[in-house]
Amino acid sequence: MKTNFRNSLKTGSVFGLVTIFLVLIGFTGTAADILGKVFNPDFITRGLGLTTGMSNLMIFLGLMGIFAGASGSRKVMGEIDSWGLVLSRATLTGFIHGIMLASLVCLAGSLNAAGIKMSAYLPQLLPDAILQLLYGRSPIQAALIHLIFMTVMGLLGGLLVRGVGRGSWRTVFAMRWDGYLSEFRQRPIIQKVIANPSSRYFFYGSIILVILVLPLVVGQYWNYTLGTIGIYVLLGLGLNIVVGLAGLLDLGYVAFFAIGAYTTALLTAPEPQHLLWSFWITLPIGILLAAIAGILLGIPVLRMRGDYLAIVTLGFGQIIGILLKSDILTAFTGGPKGVSNVGGPTLFGKPFSSDVDFVYLILLAVMLIIFVTNRLQNSRVGRAWEAMREDETVARAMGINLLKTKLMAFAIGAAFAGLGGVLFASRNQFTGPEDHNLMVSINVLCLVIVGGMGSIPGVIAGAFVLKGLPEVLRELENYRVLAFGALLVVMMIMRPAGLIPSSRRKLDVLSKNITTSDRPETDNGRNSP
Repeated sequence: MKTNFRNSLKTGSVFGLVTIFLVLIGFTGTAADILGKVFNPDFITRGLGLTTGMSNLMIFLGLMGIFAGASGSRKVMGEIDSWGLVLSRATLTGFIHGIMLASLVCLAGSLNAAGIKMSAYLPQLLPDAILQLLYGRSPIQAALIHLIFMTVMGLLGGLLVRGVGRGSWRTVFAMRWDGYLSEFRQRPIIQKVIANPSSRYFFYGSIILVILVLPLVVGQYWNYTLGTIGIYVLLGLGLNIVVGLAGLLDLGYVAFFAIGAYTTALLTAPEPQHLLWSFWITLPIGILLAAIAGILLGIPVLRMRGDYLAIVTLGFGQIIGILLKSDILTAFTGGPKGVSNVGGPTLFGKPFSSDVDFVYLILLAVMLIIFVTNRLQNSRVGRAWEAMREDETVARAMGINLLKTKLMAFAIGAAFAGLGGVLFASRNQFTGPEDHNLMVSINVLCLVIVGGMGSIPGVIAGAFVLKGLPEVLRELENYRVLAFGALLVVMMIMRPAGLIPSSRRKLDVLSKNITTSDRPETDNGRNSP
């Protein structure tokens, strides 16, 4: 019993700290505005005499309280799933959550009433934000409201978990659904469709047709967004070879992206080199130079492993960024102002002048790279990468040349990044040092991890999640780094193999979970005798 309530105290404290943090950085106001557009809570505004901003904030805090109560009332292995125990834990979680939020509200409201400007220390904690937290009441009254409200929301979360999440109806519904699904699959016509190889090609053909028609339907903004997602798919596929298949942690991947972008920029732009080469000539040059850079980086450092390799590649990426900003190389690279008027492709005398043209070009590059990646992954080289990723010692004993295999992974991954850089600079008609900072490497690594390392569909899904969703939710742009961190934490807990994991990683995670569940119960961290 003590362990159960200790877990509730811990959960309530964690959610309380998270809520306080979100309030201090101003995220609650942004999220409340988004929820207000979705729910349109006029009934709360009229019923409680609150402003629209206060009603939106109440909805957001209510959802946080329900989530906290649901998490605090989760079932412990071997425990009787009784209503009383579940609701008591949920109520305790909500109470602790409410105490911490009420303390912040009381403190901030009292300081604001005393004339102390909290925004001087916390820029996002403006007086208007504090007044919203107070709901138009005194600090003590507002603190009591928050305490009671979060306690009730925690109790509601427990009710939902016990009554909806673990209710008997759920088991009955799942059994009936499985029965209907099994009966549907057993129908002769469905069996024929599944057994026919042409059905798979029809499915993929339908997806390709939708992708080809989509740029003609959506506007300029969404075509630009689709192009950005496609470029990050290229970068993700390249880093997926290095990290997902070969198991080499590269934090300086943006350097190869910059090499491809600056190659086409310097060779096609009127300044600073005045060369004005054709885009189609600079395309293979940019890819080749990026691959050569990957080999040159790999020769001295690929004998390193793990953290040491990550630090060295991080340093390489930072060196490239510093050189691009250097005043010494301004005459060659354009310096901090970058290179403008980058030349674009021309096909049959028609220049690529719209975002639709570039979307099709990027889609063509993505399909080509997917084909190449799939062939590599199922080849002898791909199997050598996976063997090296699992255990380098065993791979060496099997006769795999580790240095050659690592260099090949680095070169191919860098070439894909160079292709992405060429398309990026040509589409934007500009490239500069700020386009190739450390966050690009972090973003690409995040989309590989979130999507699923070693999985081509996972990389595509990760690019849509991490680059597409921020464009849909423009209001959350200032909290993109926070969203990345939270998403990674959630993914590592809920789906450690990624959104669409590869079959190999899915089996690895499943075997680890089975091994963990087969272990005997422990007492105070030690195995029971």
